[in-house]
Amino acid sequence: MPAYHSKYNEEECPVLGNIALLPLKTTVKGPAPRTDGEDIIDEMLMYFKANVFFKNYEIKGTADRLLIYLTLYATDCIVKLQKSSSKNQAVKDMYSLAIARFSLPGEAGFPLNAVYAKPQGNDIEKMRQYLTQCRQEVGLRMVEKVFGD
Repeated sequence: MPAYHSKYNEEECPVLGNIALLPLKTTVKGPAPRTDGEDIIDEMLMYFKANVFFKNYEIKGTADRLLIYLTLYATDCIVKLQKSSSKNQAVKDMYSLAIARFSLPGEAGFPLNAVYAKPQGNDIEKMRQYLTQCRQEVGLRMVEKVFGD
């Protein structure tokens, strides 16, 4: 069974480094355009269980790089959520994890530097803002998946 790839690889969109800047279904402030339909985070959550088991993953586009990043971040969220005793605590924990200092492609400590391009110039801060926005939205959706209503 092959790994699942992002359907957004075919879409024209801005690129930061070599990561797609895709629209998000979110109220979190940031540089991502808004959408009301399915987004890359929905796609990551849908394919998470299957994709997390693949040792090798052929990258077919800039959206796949974002899908990989979000999948890795979601695993960090799961580890953190295991220690959360309530939904309110989980929301706080996810927010803290999302805004904590993290490495960008090209920086020491970034996983998979070999397959990500280092952002240049103004893209550095925009990528940090975009990934922070993605991280916050992933955290919120993970809390809903784990704790529900």
